[in-house]
Formats: sequence, structure tokens, C-alpha cells
Amino acid sequence: MRYICQICGYVYDEEKEKVPFEQLPDDWKCPLCGAAKSDFRPEALNTEAKPARVDTGAADLKRLSAGQLSAVCSNLARGCEKQYKPEEAGLFRELAGYFDRIMPAKYDAMAGDVSKLLQEDIENYPNVRSVADQNMDRGAARVCVWGEKVTRMLYSLVNRYLSEGEAMLVDTDIWICTVCGFVYIGAQPPELCPVCKVPPYKFDKIEGRA
Repeated sequence: MRYICQICGYVYDEEKEKVPFEQLPDDWKCPLCGAAKSDFRPEALNTEAKPARVDTGAADLKRLSAGQLSAVCSNLARGCEKQYKPEEAGLFRELAGYFDRIMPAKYDAMAGDVSKLLQEDIENYPNVRSVADQNMDRGAARVCVWGEKVTRMLYSLVNRYLSEGEAMLVDTDIWICTVCGFVYIGAQPPELCPVCKVPPYKFDKIEGRA
């Protein structure tokens, strides 16, 4: 039997470990993320009955733009990385790159419009988080926590840009956390990501600014 950590995706394989999961002490922790034993769930068996088909409301679906598809694939790639699935992550990155390349350039994006869109996202996070909590989905809840923090930082930076203009970018650099998307402005990346707590080498420097 295999048991999966619901936080980081670590797999405890009873056959390999030679110790039944139930016999592990109650204070046993996930060796990767430190999650409690209670955060593990049995791996789903292929013989389990398939869930009933859910009406997705196809009439409410809309066609995503190339930019939106690029963002979706990029996020799926990060999700696969978190689940230790490098092959799948690589495929999603390729898709994200493809959609990014075919995305038509837009020169009319205004900082004020971006600020309004970010504000709408911030206001919607409590509703999304409540759904995650109701379904006891800790992974989705963590995404909501990280997403809201990153969105609030972006909102702050955009409003600062509206106030200061290009002056805020003089003699400095822009860094982005490759794990959670946190954006930092400074000569060097932070010693620790304020959102997901990864070290500075996980930050990429944004190049090509005018």
C-alpha cells in the first residue's frame, strides 16, 4: 500500500519501507515537508468506482486567449514540480512557451486597468478560499494563500508605479520567485521569499527592461 502526503506529494511505499504505515508512531513526520502523519492519504486504487459525470456547464465556458493558456500551463508546470513530476512539468512549460510565442503583442495595456483587475482578484480570493476550506483541500487553500499574497504585492507595485512612474525602476532590478510568483524590486533578491520562504537562488532576474 502507498500513502501520499497531501501537502508535498511525498509517497510512503510500505513495500519499500518494510514498515506498515499504520505502525508508524503518531508523531512521525513527512521526511520532505514535515507534515503530520494525519496529512497522508492512501493512494487511490485503479479498481475504485469512477465518479459520476459532473455537468461542467459547457454553456458557461469561454475560449481562453493565448496569454491565458500560457499562464494556465505555466501554473500547471509549477504544480507538477511540487508533486515531483519533472516530465509533466517540462511538457507544460513547452506548452506555456508555445502559447507565449503566438500571443499577439498589446501596446495599450494601462497600469490603471491592471490595478483594477488586480483589485478584483483580491476581492475574489475569500470566496475561492472558502470553497477550498469547505472541501478540506489543503493544497488549494495554500495556493489561495500564496496567490492572494502575490496579488496584493503586484497591486502594491502597480499603484506605486502609478504614483512614481519610471523613477521607481531607476538603478534597481526586478526579481520574481520561480516558485510562487512573488515580485521583488531591489539590487539583489531577498534572502528569503516572503511568501513561500524559498532561498534567493529561486529568484529570476527580469531582463530586457527599457
